[in-house]
Amino acid sequence: MLRIIHTADWHLGHHLHGVSRHYEHQKFFEFLLQQLKNTQADVLIVAGDIFDTANPPAAAQSQLYDFLVSARTDNPQLNMILIGGNHDSAARLDAPASLLKSLGISVIGGLSNNEEGQIDWQRLLIPLYNKEKKRVAWCGAMPFLRHSDLPPVTGTGDNLISGVKSRYAELTQALKNQAKPDEALLLTGHCYMVGGNLSELSERKILGGNQHALPVDLFSNDIAYTALGHLHCAQTVDKHENIRYSGSPIPLSFDEKHYAHQLVQIDLHSDKSIEIEAILIPRSIAILRLPNSSSFCDLDSAITQLKALDLDSDLPLEQQPFLELRIALEKPEPSLRQKIEETIADLPLRLLKISTVYAGKEQGLADSIKEQRLEDLQPEQVFLRCYENKYASPAPDEFMALFHELQENIQGTD
Repeated sequence: MLRIIHTADWHLGHHLHGVSRHYEHQKFFEFLLQQLKNTQADVLIVAGDIFDTANPPAAAQSQLYDFLVSARTDNPQLNMILIGGNHDSAARLDAPASLLKSLGISVIGGLSNNEEGQIDWQRLLIPLYNKEKKRVAWCGAMPFLRHSDLPPVTGTGDNLISGVKSRYAELTQALKNQAKPDEALLLTGHCYMVGGNLSELSERKILGGNQHALPVDLFSNDIAYTALGHLHCAQTVDKHENIRYSGSPIPLSFDEKHYAHQLVQIDLHSDKSIEIEAILIPRSIAILRLPNSSSFCDLDSAITQLKALDLDSDLPLEQQPFLELRIALEKPEPSLRQKIEETIADLPLRLLKISTVYAGKEQGLADSIKEQRLEDLQPEQVFLRCYENKYASPAPDEFMALFHELQENIQGTD
């Protein structure tokens, strides 16, 4: 048997409305290290978005390498595979790959070419060994695919989707050529699949937008398990139990406060069958949203709810809950923040965000216009609004594809 732990979307270096998540990531790493011991795992797969940005802070990089050293020290036989995601710089991840390889850690930041100028698929083929040091499987470690990784545009149809399918078909064939008949095949990916449940505020529809969500037939039936990253909510793909997003280990926005964050444990048996178990990750910092729903409330009601909270007054600052208030106003209230801060002055809370809606006397909240701060908008939303304001019509699909390609190129630049 081969025991695999699948995780993804760590986003090291992330800040939530200006507050560092370093403490939460450190608690997650402590939990992950303990789980690797408890489960006696043979393989750890991290399916992309290791860092939150292409140029992560030094503290985030140190946090990653400290974890890798601890994981290797505690589990000398552990196979570790890390791939690049759309938030990562492929070049930055690949830079120490040779050094990490000497420690038994495989890092694939992005695709690269061999001496013949062709994609070096061999670099993506990772042998996996069980506790008896027997090779029992191979992993095709596919990183996030950027536009520049895809074959040239030819013919008609959706070239983005066909291009990704082509690359996965090539990798799958390379796996089959490498593996023996009794060795299982695994894949990784960092992509947006059709029907995926996403958090609009923290995830982007990559590869050109929702119209370019990838179909499940991207993956061959010969693959025993596909470990995916990008979507922060743990889920299967189109009811395929062996194709999964592990989800992120911590909530990366207030919209994700209700997610059950987890590791995925996969037991791969000698007959290539699998058993899957979710390992829930404890939350080290509570995330509160008042009211505790998608609705808004008036200021007096919010203050009443704040005073009714049952909180541990002895919590140190780094462990105090994050708070978002959602307030409905009849008109702008200049003293809004002051009134709220006076209410929570003696409470062990960190107020990170106040969201407001304005409702006139003759309209209900459902018809009100939400006022949003620029920092709450994703680049795609800003582009769409600018286009609609200028041309009084939605941006065409081809414009959105070009916008996403530009965004990818900028995000992937060191």
